[in-house]
Amino acid sequence: MAQYPILDQKDTRSGFGAGLLELGTRNPDVVALCADLTGSLKMDAFAKAHPERFFQMGIAEANMMGVAAGLTIGGKIPYTGTFANFSTGRVYDQIRQSIAYAGKNVKICASHAGLTLGEDGATHQILEDIGLMKMLPGMTVVVPCDFNQTKQATIAIAEHDGPVYLRFGRPKWPVFIPADMPFEIGKAQVLVEGTDVTLFACGHLVWRALQAAEELAKEGIKAEVINVHTIKPLDSAAVLASVGKTGCAVSCEEHNRYGGLGDSIAQLLALRMPAPLELVAVNDSFGESGTPDQLLKKYGLDVPDIVAAAQRALKRK
Repeated sequence: MAQYPILDQKDTRSGFGAGLLELGTRNPDVVALCADLTGSLKMDAFAKAHPERFFQMGIAEANMMGVAAGLTIGGKIPYTGTFANFSTGRVYDQIRQSIAYAGKNVKICASHAGLTLGEDGATHQILEDIGLMKMLPGMTVVVPCDFNQTKQATIAIAEHDGPVYLRFGRPKWPVFIPADMPFEIGKAQVLVEGTDVTLFACGHLVWRALQAAEELAKEGIKAEVINVHTIKPLDSAAVLASVGKTGCAVSCEEHNRYGGLGDSIAQLLALRMPAPLELVAVNDSFGESGTPDQLLKKYGLDVPDIVAAAQRALKRK
């Protein structure tokens, strides 16, 4: 979009690494644990700067979650790092029992989420993690959209008292959020104002939603684009205000259509403001190997898919 030019191309996992390094300097209570993926999670700068606060746990993710929960008892703020698949599915029991049920102040930081992990394929991609984590009582779920916002979110979650799931990705992606744009957990951001249809999006698909809004504008359709970087707690006021204005909506996410952002918005609208809603998400399937762009196209998460969903929503008004 003209008002959101591409500032750079960087992977969101590097935003996590930059945020963690800055946070480590600011807050001596922050500690980091990694499951043998220090380079992939971009945690190496923190490890070098603060070796006494970095713990290499090896390929033992369940143990890492238990150790992280224990560290909170001494007042530490642990950040765990591994792939999203291993941060959730592999260790769900430990997260549920030792972190969520116990209300521990652990920050579960998950890279390589969604389809855009790419060539590593279905066994390493995860499309169910938002649903798994948002169903845990007391768990906050944050899905930032670019490098700058991932850095902001990494720093912000340290101030939140309680467990957090922070989801980000592997590929280089447009950086378009200004570094000084305010970030607040639980507060969605209206990136483009519109009157005809609302495009709600999170993660990598925020950029795709901005591109879709540009295409819709060529047809005279004014789309409102909202970055829902916090899935839980959902910014209900922002959702209802926007749909109250536009009358219909599309949700866009790199996740299964069941259990993700679209599910949360659908539940809210059904209870408070029934309105047409279309979901741009993976249709109840696993992924496969391929480049990020190939996979987004094949699984219906690309710009034309968002445009088509908006047109369907408009017809249902």
